[in-house]
Amino acid sequence: MKSKLYTIAAVCLLFISCGKQEKIVVSASDFRAAVDTVSEIMIHDIFSPPVASRIYAYPNIAAYEVIAQNSKTYSSLQGQLNGLDSIPTLDSKAGVNQKLAAIIAHMEVSKQLIFSEDALEKFRDSLYKKWEGENSKEFEVSKEYGLKVAERIKKWMGKDNYKQTRTLPKFSVFASQPGRWQPTPPAYMDGVEPHWGEIRTMVLDSASQFKPTAAIPFSLDKKSAYFKEVMEIYNISLKISEGLKKSEESKSNPVPEESKVAVFWDCNPYVTVSQGHMMFAKKKNTPDAHWIGITKIACVKTNADFEKTVYAYTKTSIGIFESFISCWDEKYKSNMVRPETVINQNIDENWKPLLQTPPFPEYTSGHSVVSTCSAALLTTIFGDNFAFVDDSEIPFGLPKRNFTSFKAAAKEAANSRMYGGIHYRAAVENGVVQGQNIGDFIISKLKMLK
Repeated sequence: MKSKLYTIAAVCLLFISCGKQEKIVVSASDFRAAVDTVSEIMIHDIFSPPVASRIYAYPNIAAYEVIAQNSKTYSSLQGQLNGLDSIPTLDSKAGVNQKLAAIIAHMEVSKQLIFSEDALEKFRDSLYKKWEGENSKEFEVSKEYGLKVAERIKKWMGKDNYKQTRTLPKFSVFASQPGRWQPTPPAYMDGVEPHWGEIRTMVLDSASQFKPTAAIPFSLDKKSAYFKEVMEIYNISLKISEGLKKSEESKSNPVPEESKVAVFWDCNPYVTVSQGHMMFAKKKNTPDAHWIGITKIACVKTNADFEKTVYAYTKTSIGIFESFISCWDEKYKSNMVRPETVINQNIDENWKPLLQTPPFPEYTSGHSVVSTCSAALLTTIFGDNFAFVDDSEIPFGLPKRNFTSFKAAAKEAANSRMYGGIHYRAAVENGVVQGQNIGDFIISKLKMLK
Protein backbone atom coordinates (compact mmCIF):
# COMPACT_ATOMS: atom_id res chain seq x y z
CA MET A 1 0.00 0.00 0.00
CA LYS A 2 2.81 2.38 0.99
CA SER A 3 4.69 1.64 -2.22
CA LYS A 4 1.60 2.58 -4.27
CA LEU A 5 1.24 5.87 -2.38
CA TYR A 6 4.90 6.70 -2.97
CA THR A 7 4.47 5.97 -6.67
CA ILE A 8 1.38 8.21 -6.95
CA ALA A 9 3.17 11.01 -5.06
CA ALA A 10 6.20 10.76 -7.32
CA VAL A 11 4.03 10.94 -10.43
CA CYS A 12 2.19 13.99 -9.07
CA LEU A 13 5.46 15.77 -8.30
CA LEU A 14 6.77 14.96 -11.76
CA PHE A 15 3.59 16.33 -13.34
CA ILE A 16 3.79 19.55 -11.30
CA SER A 17 7.48 20.08 -12.08
CA CYS A 18 6.92 19.49 -15.79
CA GLY A 19 3.99 21.89 -15.82
CA LYS A 20 5.91 24.67 -14.09
CA GLN A 21 7.93 26.83 -16.51
CA GLU A 22 11.01 28.75 -15.47
CA LYS A 23 11.32 32.50 -16.03
CA ILE A 24 12.81 33.32 -19.44
CA VAL A 25 16.37 34.54 -19.09
CA VAL A 26 17.36 37.37 -21.43
CA SER A 27 20.91 38.78 -21.39
CA ALA A 28 22.70 41.87 -22.64
CA SER A 29 24.30 39.74 -25.34
CA ASP A 30 20.81 38.94 -26.66
CA PHE A 31 20.12 42.65 -27.15
CA ARG A 32 23.52 43.20 -28.76
CA ALA A 33 22.73 40.33 -31.14
CA ALA A 34 19.48 42.03 -32.15
CA VAL A 35 21.34 45.28 -32.91
CA ASP A 36 24.05 43.38 -34.78
CA THR A 37 21.43 41.68 -36.92
CA VAL A 38 19.96 45.04 -37.90
CA SER A 39 23.46 46.34 -38.68
CA GLU A 40 24.19 43.40 -40.98
CA ILE A 41 20.89 43.84 -42.81
CA MET A 42 21.40 47.60 -43.08
CA ILE A 43 24.84 47.13 -44.66
CA HIS A 44 23.43 44.51 -47.03
CA ASP A 45 20.60 46.85 -48.06
CA ILE A 46 23.07 49.76 -48.55
CA PHE A 47 21.39 52.57 -46.66
CA SER A 48 22.91 56.05 -46.69
CA PRO A 49 24.52 57.26 -43.44
CA PRO A 50 21.64 59.67 -42.60
CA VAL A 51 19.00 56.98 -43.15
CA ALA A 52 21.11 54.49 -41.18
CA SER A 53 20.97 56.86 -38.20
CA ARG A 54 17.18 56.62 -38.28
CA ILE A 55 17.35 52.81 -38.45
CA TYR A 56 19.37 52.78 -35.23
CA ALA A 57 17.62 55.49 -33.24
CA TYR A 58 13.95 54.52 -33.23
CA PRO A 59 14.31 50.79 -32.38
CA ASN A 60 16.74 51.60 -29.57
CA ILE A 61 14.34 54.19 -28.16
CA ALA A 62 11.54 51.60 -28.29
CA ALA A 63 13.65 49.16 -26.26
CA TYR A 64 14.70 51.89 -23.84
CA GLU A 65 11.11 52.96 -23.16
CA VAL A 66 10.28 49.38 -22.14
CA ILE A 67 13.14 49.10 -19.64
CA ALA A 68 12.50 52.62 -18.30
CA GLN A 69 8.98 51.70 -17.15
CA ASN A 70 8.86 51.46 -13.34
CA SER A 71 12.67 51.71 -13.27
CA LYS A 72 14.52 53.09 -10.26
CA THR A 73 17.49 53.99 -12.46
CA TYR A 74 16.27 55.14 -15.88
CA SER A 75 13.80 57.89 -16.79
CA SER A 76 11.39 57.69 -19.71
CA LEU A 77 12.08 59.92 -22.70
CA GLN A 78 8.43 60.96 -22.86
CA GLY A 79 8.29 64.73 -22.96
CA GLN A 80 12.06 64.90 -23.49
CA LEU A 81 12.17 63.95 -27.18
CA ASN A 82 10.24 66.17 -29.59
CA GLY A 83 6.71 64.80 -30.02
CA LEU A 84 7.16 61.67 -27.91
CA ASP A 85 4.42 60.99 -25.37
CA SER A 86 1.77 58.42 -24.40
CA ILE A 87 4.05 55.42 -23.95
CA PRO A 88 1.82 52.53 -22.75
CA THR A 89 2.12 52.14 -18.99
CA LEU A 90 3.38 48.87 -17.59
CA ASP A 91 1.37 47.03 -14.95
CA SER A 92 4.02 45.72 -12.57
CA LYS A 93 1.70 42.82 -11.68
CA ALA A 94 1.12 41.70 -15.27
CA GLY A 95 4.13 39.37 -15.29
CA VAL A 96 5.89 41.13 -18.16
CA ASN A 97 9.55 40.26 -18.68
CA GLN A 98 10.82 43.73 -19.55
CA LYS A 99 14.06 42.55 -21.13
CA LEU A 100 12.12 40.22 -23.38
CA ALA A 101 9.60 42.94 -24.26
CA ALA A 102 12.44 45.38 -25.00
CA ILE A 103 14.00 43.11 -27.61
CA ILE A 104 10.59 42.44 -29.16
CA ALA A 105 9.89 46.18 -29.40
CA HIS A 106 13.33 46.72 -30.96
CA MET A 107 12.79 44.05 -33.61
CA GLU A 108 9.27 45.21 -34.42
CA VAL A 109 10.32 48.81 -35.06
CA SER A 110 13.46 47.71 -36.93
CA LYS A 111 11.37 45.61 -39.30
CA GLN A 112 9.58 48.70 -40.58
CA LEU A 113 12.85 50.52 -41.30
CA ILE A 114 14.74 48.02 -43.45
CA PHE A 115 14.24 46.40 -46.85
CA SER A 116 15.24 42.79 -46.13
CA GLU A 117 12.43 42.08 -43.67
CA ASP A 118 12.67 38.31 -44.23
CA ALA A 119 16.18 38.23 -42.73
CA LEU A 120 15.00 39.97 -39.56
CA GLU A 121 11.86 37.85 -39.38
CA LYS A 122 14.00 34.71 -39.53
CA PHE A 123 16.07 35.97 -36.59
CA ARG A 124 12.93 37.02 -34.71
CA ASP A 125 11.03 33.79 -35.28
CA SER A 126 13.92 31.68 -33.97
CA LEU A 127 13.82 33.69 -30.74
CA TYR A 128 10.03 33.52 -30.51
CA LYS A 129 10.13 29.74 -30.82
CA LYS A 130 12.79 29.47 -28.13
CA TRP A 131 11.03 31.82 -25.69
CA GLU A 132 7.62 30.27 -26.21
CA GLY A 133 9.05 26.86 -25.46
CA GLU A 134 10.65 28.13 -22.26
CA ASN A 135 7.57 29.87 -20.86
CA SER A 136 4.61 30.44 -23.15
CA LYS A 137 2.58 32.55 -20.70
CA GLU A 138 5.45 34.92 -19.90
CA PHE A 139 6.34 35.13 -23.57
CA GLU A 140 2.82 36.07 -24.66
CA VAL A 141 2.27 38.77 -22.04
CA SER A 142 5.74 40.23 -22.68
CA LYS A 143 5.22 40.14 -26.43
CA GLU A 144 1.89 41.92 -26.07
CA TYR A 145 3.46 44.76 -24.13
CA GLY A 146 6.53 44.99 -26.38
CA LEU A 147 4.30 45.31 -29.45
CA LYS A 148 2.21 48.02 -27.79
CA VAL A 149 5.31 50.12 -27.17
CA ALA A 150 6.55 49.43 -30.70
CA GLU A 151 3.26 50.64 -32.18
CA ARG A 152 3.51 53.89 -30.23
CA ILE A 153 7.10 54.46 -31.38
CA LYS A 154 6.14 53.70 -34.99
CA LYS A 155 3.34 56.27 -34.90
CA TRP A 156 5.74 58.86 -33.49
CA MET A 157 8.35 57.88 -36.07
CA GLY A 158 5.82 58.27 -38.86
CA LYS A 159 5.52 61.97 -38.13
CA ASP A 160 9.22 62.86 -38.49
CA ASN A 161 8.81 64.07 -42.11
CA TYR A 162 10.77 61.14 -43.56
CA LYS A 163 7.96 60.04 -45.90
CA GLN A 164 7.48 63.59 -47.15
CA THR A 165 11.17 63.96 -48.01
CA ARG A 166 10.98 60.86 -50.23
CA THR A 167 8.96 62.81 -52.78
CA LEU A 168 10.91 66.08 -52.77
CA PRO A 169 13.08 67.12 -55.76
CA LYS A 170 16.62 65.86 -56.30
CA PHE A 171 19.55 68.17 -55.69
CA SER A 172 20.05 70.51 -58.64
CA VAL A 173 23.56 70.59 -60.07
CA PHE A 174 24.79 73.84 -61.60
CA ALA A 175 28.23 73.03 -62.95
CA SER A 176 28.69 76.57 -64.23
CA GLN A 177 28.45 78.02 -60.71
CA PRO A 178 31.97 78.11 -59.18
CA GLY A 179 32.36 76.34 -55.87
CA ARG A 180 29.04 74.50 -56.00
CA TRP A 181 29.07 70.75 -55.39
CA GLN A 182 29.12 68.44 -58.41
CA PRO A 183 28.83 64.62 -58.63
CA THR A 184 32.21 62.87 -58.50
CA PRO A 185 33.71 59.78 -60.14
CA PRO A 186 33.45 56.90 -60.62
CA ALA A 187 29.65 56.62 -60.29
CA TYR A 188 28.75 60.34 -60.51
CA MET A 189 25.82 59.75 -58.15
CA ASP A 190 23.18 62.35 -57.36
CA GLY A 191 23.50 64.18 -54.06
CA VAL A 192 22.32 61.87 -51.26
CA GLU A 193 19.49 63.01 -48.99
CA PRO A 194 19.40 66.73 -49.94
CA HIS A 195 16.36 67.28 -47.70
CA TRP A 196 17.58 65.47 -44.57
CA GLY A 197 17.79 68.79 -42.74
CA GLU A 198 13.98 68.81 -42.85
CA ILE A 199 13.67 65.66 -40.73
CA ARG A 200 12.22 66.35 -37.28
CA THR A 201 14.93 66.56 -34.64
CA MET A 202 14.62 64.65 -31.37
CA VAL A 203 16.47 66.89 -28.92
CA LEU A 204 17.69 69.89 -30.91
CA ASP A 205 15.40 72.88 -31.26
CA SER A 206 16.02 72.86 -35.02
CA ALA A 207 18.41 71.50 -37.63
CA SER A 208 20.25 74.82 -37.72
CA GLN A 209 20.54 75.30 -33.95
CA PHE A 210 24.28 74.64 -34.06
CA LYS A 211 25.03 76.03 -37.48
CA PRO A 212 28.83 76.01 -37.91
CA THR A 213 31.07 78.89 -38.88
CA ALA A 214 30.48 79.79 -42.52
CA ALA A 215 32.55 77.84 -45.04
CA ILE A 216 35.60 79.56 -46.50
CA PRO A 217 34.48 81.30 -49.74
CA PHE A 218 35.47 79.51 -52.92
CA SER A 219 38.41 81.14 -54.69
CA LEU A 220 41.07 80.08 -57.17
CA ASP A 221 43.31 82.96 -56.15
CA LYS A 222 46.51 81.26 -55.06
CA LYS A 223 46.81 83.61 -52.10
CA SER A 224 43.26 82.97 -50.86
CA ALA A 225 42.46 80.93 -47.74
CA TYR A 226 40.37 78.53 -49.81
CA PHE A 227 43.09 77.77 -52.35
CA LYS A 228 45.59 77.20 -49.53
CA GLU A 229 43.24 74.55 -48.13
CA VAL A 230 42.99 72.93 -51.55
CA MET A 231 46.78 72.78 -51.85
CA GLU A 232 47.09 71.38 -48.32
CA ILE A 233 44.92 68.39 -49.27
CA TYR A 234 46.78 67.96 -52.55
CA ASN A 235 50.18 67.97 -50.83
CA ILE A 236 49.03 65.61 -48.08
CA SER A 237 47.88 63.14 -50.71
CA LEU A 238 51.17 63.36 -52.61
CA LYS A 239 53.11 62.65 -49.41
CA ILE A 240 50.92 59.62 -48.62
CA SER A 241 51.16 58.36 -52.20
CA GLU A 242 54.95 58.58 -52.08
CA GLY A 243 54.98 56.68 -48.79
CA LEU A 244 52.74 53.95 -50.21
CA LYS A 245 54.97 53.66 -53.26
CA LYS A 246 58.08 53.21 -51.09
CA SER A 247 56.25 50.65 -48.98
CA GLU A 248 55.38 48.62 -52.07
CA GLU A 249 58.97 48.77 -53.30
CA SER A 250 60.50 47.64 -50.02
CA LYS A 251 59.07 45.94 -46.94
CA SER A 252 61.50 47.93 -44.81
CA ASN A 253 59.39 51.02 -45.51
CA PRO A 254 56.18 50.92 -43.46
CA VAL A 255 52.77 51.83 -44.82
CA PRO A 256 52.14 55.50 -43.94
CA GLU A 257 50.12 55.83 -40.76
CA GLU A 258 47.89 58.44 -42.42
CA SER A 259 46.91 55.85 -45.02
CA LYS A 260 45.99 53.31 -42.33
CA VAL A 261 43.90 55.91 -40.51
CA ALA A 262 42.07 57.01 -43.66
CA VAL A 263 41.17 53.48 -44.73
CA PHE A 264 40.11 52.42 -41.23
CA TRP A 265 37.60 55.28 -40.93
CA ASP A 266 36.43 55.27 -44.56
CA CYS A 267 32.90 54.08 -43.67
CA ASN A 268 31.53 54.87 -47.14
CA PRO A 269 28.66 52.53 -48.13
CA TYR A 270 28.72 53.97 -51.65
CA VAL A 271 32.17 52.79 -52.71
CA THR A 272 31.89 51.41 -56.23
CA VAL A 273 34.27 49.02 -57.94
CA SER A 274 34.66 48.77 -61.72
CA GLN A 275 35.58 45.51 -63.43
CA GLY A 276 35.47 45.75 -67.19
CA HIS A 277 31.99 46.91 -68.09
CA MET A 278 30.66 46.01 -64.64
CA MET A 279 30.29 48.40 -61.70
CA PHE A 280 29.13 47.22 -58.30
CA ALA A 281 28.90 48.53 -54.73
CA LYS A 282 31.37 47.36 -52.11
CA LYS A 283 29.78 46.57 -48.75
CA LYS A 284 31.07 48.81 -45.96
CA ASN A 285 30.13 50.19 -42.56
CA THR A 286 28.56 53.62 -42.26
CA PRO A 287 29.90 56.07 -39.64
CA ASP A 288 26.77 55.23 -37.62
CA ALA A 289 27.48 51.50 -37.67
CA HIS A 290 31.12 52.11 -36.70
CA TRP A 291 30.17 54.09 -33.58
CA ILE A 292 27.39 51.66 -32.69
CA GLY A 293 30.11 49.02 -32.95
CA ILE A 294 32.29 51.01 -30.54
CA THR A 295 29.31 51.22 -28.18
CA LYS A 296 29.11 47.43 -28.24
CA ILE A 297 32.83 47.17 -27.52
CA ALA A 298 32.45 49.40 -24.46
CA CYS A 299 29.44 47.44 -23.21
CA VAL A 300 31.24 44.13 -23.54
CA LYS A 301 34.44 45.40 -21.94
CA THR A 302 32.57 46.73 -18.89
CA ASN A 303 30.22 43.74 -18.74
CA ALA A 304 27.30 46.18 -18.83
CA ASP A 305 24.00 44.65 -17.78
CA PHE A 306 20.96 44.56 -20.06
CA GLU A 307 19.53 47.91 -18.97
CA LYS A 308 22.82 49.80 -19.22
CA THR A 309 23.46 48.26 -22.64
CA VAL A 310 20.11 49.51 -23.94
CA TYR A 311 20.78 52.91 -22.36
CA ALA A 312 24.22 53.19 -24.01
CA TYR A 313 22.92 52.23 -27.46
CA THR A 314 19.96 54.59 -27.15
CA LYS A 315 21.86 57.66 -25.99
CA THR A 316 24.56 57.18 -28.64
CA SER A 317 22.09 56.58 -31.47
CA ILE A 318 20.11 59.71 -30.56
CA GLY A 319 23.32 61.73 -30.82
CA ILE A 320 24.15 60.18 -34.19
CA PHE A 321 20.65 60.92 -35.47
CA GLU A 322 20.81 64.57 -34.41
CA SER A 323 24.33 64.94 -35.81
CA PHE A 324 23.30 63.88 -39.29
CA ILE A 325 20.34 66.24 -39.36
CA SER A 326 22.52 69.17 -38.27
CA CYS A 327 25.38 68.30 -40.60
CA TRP A 328 23.20 67.61 -43.65
CA ASP A 329 21.32 70.84 -43.09
CA GLU A 330 24.62 72.69 -43.50
CA LYS A 331 25.87 70.53 -46.36
CA TYR A 332 23.03 71.42 -48.67
CA LYS A 333 22.94 75.08 -47.64
CA SER A 334 26.64 75.73 -48.27
CA ASN A 335 26.83 73.23 -51.19
CA MET A 336 30.62 73.24 -51.14
CA VAL A 337 32.50 71.48 -53.92
CA ARG A 338 34.74 68.50 -53.08
CA PRO A 339 38.58 68.62 -53.34
CA GLU A 340 38.52 66.04 -56.13
CA THR A 341 36.52 68.30 -58.43
CA VAL A 342 38.62 71.42 -57.75
CA ILE A 343 41.96 69.66 -58.09
CA ASN A 344 40.98 67.79 -61.27
CA GLN A 345 39.67 70.93 -62.94
CA ASN A 346 42.38 73.36 -61.87
CA ILE A 347 45.55 71.61 -60.68
CA ASP A 348 45.95 67.96 -61.72
CA GLU A 349 43.43 66.22 -63.95
CA ASN A 350 44.83 62.79 -63.06
CA TRP A 351 44.70 63.24 -59.28
CA LYS A 352 42.58 60.86 -57.23
CA PRO A 353 41.93 60.99 -53.50
CA LEU A 354 43.03 58.06 -51.37
CA LEU A 355 39.39 57.43 -50.47
CA GLN A 356 36.50 57.46 -52.90
CA THR A 357 34.61 60.74 -52.56
CA PRO A 358 31.12 60.28 -51.03
CA PRO A 359 28.13 61.58 -53.04
CA PHE A 360 27.17 64.72 -51.15
CA PRO A 361 28.53 68.25 -50.55
CA GLU A 362 31.76 68.82 -48.65
CA TYR A 363 31.01 71.16 -45.75
CA THR A 364 30.96 70.13 -42.91
CA SER A 365 32.57 66.71 -42.49
CA GLY A 366 29.87 64.24 -41.42
CA HIS A 367 32.33 61.87 -39.77
CA SER A 368 33.80 64.76 -37.77
CA VAL A 369 30.37 65.80 -36.48
CA VAL A 370 29.09 62.28 -35.76
CA SER A 371 32.31 60.99 -34.21
CA THR A 372 32.79 63.97 -31.91
CA CYS A 373 29.19 63.85 -30.70
CA SER A 374 29.30 60.07 -30.19
CA ALA A 375 32.55 60.32 -28.24
CA ALA A 376 31.10 63.02 -25.97
CA LEU A 377 28.04 60.88 -25.17
CA LEU A 378 29.96 57.65 -24.67
CA THR A 379 32.34 59.45 -22.31
CA THR A 380 29.41 60.37 -20.07
CA ILE A 381 28.45 56.69 -19.90
CA PHE A 382 31.79 54.91 -19.59
CA GLY A 383 34.12 57.68 -18.43
CA ASP A 384 37.05 59.61 -19.85
CA ASN A 385 40.31 57.85 -20.78
CA PHE A 386 38.35 54.69 -21.59
CA ALA A 387 40.94 52.64 -23.48
CA PHE A 388 39.59 50.12 -25.98
CA VAL A 389 40.50 48.01 -28.98
CA ASP A 390 38.35 48.85 -32.00
CA ASP A 391 37.77 45.66 -33.96
CA SER A 392 34.54 46.81 -35.63
CA GLU A 393 36.12 46.88 -39.10
CA ILE A 394 37.46 43.32 -39.04
CA PRO A 395 34.46 42.00 -41.06
CA PHE A 396 35.54 44.38 -43.83
CA GLY A 397 39.11 43.14 -43.94
CA LEU A 398 40.69 45.83 -41.76
CA PRO A 399 42.86 45.28 -38.65
CA LYS A 400 42.15 46.38 -35.09
CA ARG A 401 43.19 49.79 -33.82
CA ASN A 402 43.91 50.78 -30.22
CA PHE A 403 42.57 53.97 -28.65
CA THR A 404 43.16 55.58 -25.26
CA SER A 405 39.69 57.18 -25.18
CA PHE A 406 36.55 57.81 -27.20
CA LYS A 407 37.74 61.37 -27.82
CA ALA A 408 41.05 60.10 -29.22
CA ALA A 409 39.15 57.84 -31.62
CA ALA A 410 36.91 60.72 -32.68
CA LYS A 411 39.90 62.98 -33.31
CA GLU A 412 41.48 60.32 -35.52
CA ALA A 413 38.21 59.79 -37.40
CA ALA A 414 37.99 63.52 -38.11
CA ASN A 415 41.59 63.79 -39.34
CA SER A 416 41.07 60.73 -41.54
CA ARG A 417 38.94 62.82 -43.89
CA MET A 418 41.89 65.08 -44.77
CA TYR A 419 44.23 62.10 -45.12
CA GLY A 420 41.70 60.50 -47.44
CA GLY A 421 41.56 63.61 -49.63
CA ILE A 422 37.80 64.08 -49.33
CA HIS A 423 37.55 67.07 -46.94
CA TYR A 424 39.34 70.34 -46.31
CA ARG A 425 40.68 71.29 -42.89
CA ALA A 426 37.88 73.80 -42.22
CA ALA A 427 35.20 71.15 -42.76
CA VAL A 428 36.97 68.87 -40.30
CA GLU A 429 37.75 71.40 -37.58
CA ASN A 430 34.41 73.18 -37.74
CA GLY A 431 32.68 69.80 -37.94
CA VAL A 432 34.36 68.82 -34.66
CA VAL A 433 33.04 72.00 -33.01
CA GLN A 434 29.58 71.32 -34.43
CA GLY A 435 29.59 67.75 -33.10
CA GLN A 436 30.81 68.85 -29.67
CA ASN A 437 28.05 71.47 -29.45
CA ILE A 438 25.41 68.89 -30.32
CA GLY A 439 26.81 66.41 -27.81
CA ASP A 440 27.00 68.98 -25.02
CA PHE A 441 23.42 70.07 -25.66
CA ILE A 442 22.10 66.49 -25.55
CA ILE A 443 24.03 65.84 -22.34
CA SER A 444 22.57 68.95 -20.72
CA LYS A 445 19.00 68.43 -21.91
CA LEU A 446 18.35 64.67 -21.77
CA LYS A 447 17.78 63.30 -18.28
CA MET A 448 17.96 59.55 -18.77
CA LEU A 449 19.35 58.65 -15.35
CA LYS A 450 17.35 59.28 -12.16
